[in-house]
Amino acid sequence: MNSARREALLPTAALLLACAAAWCLPQAFVPLKVAIVPALGLIMFGMGLTLTGPQLAAVLRRPRWLLQGIGLQFLIMPTLAWAIAAKLGLPPTLAAGLILVGACPGGTASNVVTYLARGDVALSVAMTAASTLVAPLATPWLTLWLAGARVDVPALAMLLDILRMVLLPVLAGVLLRRYLGGLARRLAGWLPGLSMLLIALIVAVIVALNRRQLAATGTLVATAVVLHNGLGFALGYLGARLGGAGPAQRRAIAIEVGMQNSGLASALAIKFLPPLAALPAALFSVWQNLAGLGLAALWRRRR
Repeated sequence: MNSARREALLPTAALLLACAAAWCLPQAFVPLKVAIVPALGLIMFGMGLTLTGPQLAAVLRRPRWLLQGIGLQFLIMPTLAWAIAAKLGLPPTLAAGLILVGACPGGTASNVVTYLARGDVALSVAMTAASTLVAPLATPWLTLWLAGARVDVPALAMLLDILRMVLLPVLAGVLLRRYLGGLARRLAGWLPGLSMLLIALIVAVIVALNRRQLAATGTLVATAVVLHNGLGFALGYLGARLGGAGPAQRRAIAIEVGMQNSGLASALAIKFLPPLAALPAALFSVWQNLAGLGLAALWRRRR
């Protein structure tokens, strides 16, 4: 098994093991709720360490696909979440959680999946970074607009927290790489593994907090998550194709659209919404890795 495929499979295995542990021993994970926000900050710091000037400059020289991809992401995923929640009749809290997932930026696992799918990796990295920078404004506003009628959404407080939890750690990672390159390279060697464990921890805490509700509503939420992710892939690819993107760009955009930063959605849901609202993000974390790997395997065979 090559290193990229192993790098994609390990997070899925870690997530599944963490979910199983949280289901069997919820009392061991519930007190770790306070670690969710610091864990997300470390994950975002690690993302900042991976961003390089030459890597992103190649994409910025052809910004059409970057702008198209970000536009599709923040159009398709929140709208899909709202429509799926309405169609399936999700309870208001779960509907708000699904919409929050859709309103979040792309997740870092998408970069590895894009590589495995023979997509445009530079475009994928640029979309992840750019959507993360847009998130402080886009995520609270979209959540308020689409979910505000269902639950109370403190959009301004959410905006300030996204700046603190996401933007500042990412910028810290970028600056460390820029001015202390040697230290950044040493940290970059083990931060991906730590990020994988931290995401698994976040998901495990959410499963532990919502164990009873998961038993009662798990099938309904899982159906919503599978539809959200699968239609995100399909509509992202279709939108990129209609926009004139080439095969590699279509794959990158489709994967970026379908794979969300569910860790951010989990942290925001835990802090600003009822605990049950974090359940869609937890299930999305697990499912999107499985579905992304399957899609990458399909596209890799097609070249």
